[in-house]
Amino acid sequence: MALFKADMHIHSVLSPCGDLEMSPKNIVQAALDNKLDIIAITDHNSTKMCKVVQKVASQYGITVIPGVEVTTKEEVHCLAYFHNFEQVDVFQAYLEANLPFFQNNVDYFGYQVVVDENDNILEEIETLLINGLNASIEEVEQKVHELGGVFIPAHINKTKNSIISQLGFIPLDLKIDALELSKFTDPEKFTTTNPHYSKYTYVQNSDAHFIDNIGDIYTIFELNNPRLDEIVDAFQGKNNRKIVSYGTKA
Repeated sequence: MALFKADMHIHSVLSPCGDLEMSPKNIVQAALDNKLDIIAITDHNSTKMCKVVQKVASQYGITVIPGVEVTTKEEVHCLAYFHNFEQVDVFQAYLEANLPFFQNNVDYFGYQVVVDENDNILEEIETLLINGLNASIEEVEQKVHELGGVFIPAHINKTKNSIISQLGFIPLDLKIDALELSKFTDPEKFTTTNPHYSKYTYVQNSDAHFIDNIGDIYTIFELNNPRLDEIVDAFQGKNNRKIVSYGTKA
């Protein structure tokens, strides 16, 4: 067993709100600089940058969990993570089938580009990625779990685009693997102030849109190895896997 430092909510150049410096090479270098063992690429409503970041990171011993930050019909942001790219490819098709077309305005929202490991632009996405899907939070959760993925409502205590801000509560029948708290929140104080949420497992991530914010806050796991199935065990406190603590950049 060993400790692994994880920041599992990072945007790339593909997200319109992500800085154009968020290229695969720069993301991996920032992960190295901040001594992160595990990162996840979670662009808005697209998984298209996960493979290339994983390819770059594999040269440096950093684990990349493929993921996405989904915006549901209710405008709730939710993180979905997958064990392999077979699952990712199916979910990418689901996203594309359910994302309504709205032409991106690069002057207003920003560029949405897919790049390779050398920062060459391979594709520019025309459909604005930050819109809500034509799918409810329940439907998204069911699809993620149908594929064997992991479902985590994002930054739940934010005043916009969180499950609490949009719904006012967490549906009891929603199958949640963990909840993400925003990086400015003390998890212990949050659950003390909101005891009805104390039954959930919490993670914290940077939600980085800029290179300097990668690793601003992170979750430390005790795992046998840095795989998603081990992280799920840590969420559940199984097989001696666990969340040890949360940390912030010095």
